[in-house]
Amino acid sequence: GWLAKLLGNRGENAAVRYLRQQGYRVMARNCRRHWGEIDIIARDGDWIVFVEVKTRSSHAAGHPAEAVTRSKQLQLTKLALVWLKQRRLLDRRARFDVVAVTWPPGEQTPEIEHFVHAFPAADV
Repeated sequence: GWLAKLLGNRGENAAVRYLRQQGYRVMARNCRRHWGEIDIIARDGDWIVFVEVKTRSSHAAGHPAEAVTRSKQLQLTKLALVWLKQRRLLDRRARFDVVAVTWPPGEQTPEIEHFVHAFPAADV
């Protein structure tokens, strides 16, 4: 519902702030196609990084990074290829990161974990 959406938006904003602090340059956010969405696309040196943000209020439901299923990885790979192709950037090094944001109710700041190369590009 809208609460989950609100938490997701807060988590995404926190992830963007975190990535910028790490020296990433955010190129795009919420890149949508009718069959999926990439949360954040950023530059990290030579790398183009496709970032999936997972926001939770606790670790009770398992770890956020575990929520990126095989089918989700396939979807993100396809989205990334389309994005790179449109910009003629297919020759660039690209990777998939997951930023896990755990934001307990009432806390001012979230806990952020960054998984670099969280999963390989799926065979499309």
